[in-house]
Amino acid sequence: MSIAIDTRQRRTPRTSMGRIPPLTIAGWAGILGPVLFAVVFLAQDVARPGGYDPVAEPVSALAAGPTWWIQQLNFVVFGVLTLVFAVGLHVGIDRTRTGWLAPALLFVSGVGLLLAAAFPLARDAGGAVYDPGGHSIAGLLFFPTSALALMVLAPRLRRDPRWRGLVRYTLGAGALALAGVVFMGAFLLPDGAVLHGWAGLAQRALVLAVLFPCRIGLSARLLREAEQPAG
Repeated sequence: MSIAIDTRQRRTPRTSMGRIPPLTIAGWAGILGPVLFAVVFLAQDVARPGGYDPVAEPVSALAAGPTWWIQQLNFVVFGVLTLVFAVGLHVGIDRTRTGWLAPALLFVSGVGLLLAAAFPLARDAGGAVYDPGGHSIAGLLFFPTSALALMVLAPRLRRDPRWRGLVRYTLGAGALALAGVVFMGAFLLPDGAVLHGWAGLAQRALVLAVLFPCRIGLSARLLREAEQPAG
């Protein structure tokens, strides 16, 4: 008499000890980070009194005002969640020789967000926004690395069958974001630039339409990977 043994592993989002697995935490961090950040700064765009122009001024200008602490806390939360997401993404995709580079760039983008909170913009007596020191470095750490990370990540996704379906989207989003960063640096952000009065709108379009949706898509796929049985 033979005994049939079911060797199939159960698909469960938790470990046998009831703890949430790291990939699930990282996946939700990757989703909640950009979603919460966007909701908070968009709410501030609407609620801020006169004198603040979201079309012309960057999101960071929200930290130069009476409710400065809201945006600084927003940077910190998004930064920490980005660090967690970067580590989880590295764990959740098959390793390649240079595969560490994309998660490392994402990690640096998280550091940039933390620096944005540590070195906020300020307003002078005339109400103009300026950088007292350090914030421009934070921006350089966040935007270019966020774009390059997606481009560098695409070849690693191609090597992993589970992630191959996101290769074109990730590469395209990264290339579009990098082009947007270069365009902003040349024609929008510098004082006196041709399109300087539209800098805030362009920055918001870049994160809301390109960078954030791609991060959320990668995070959703990471959550699916977390639900797969081990082994």
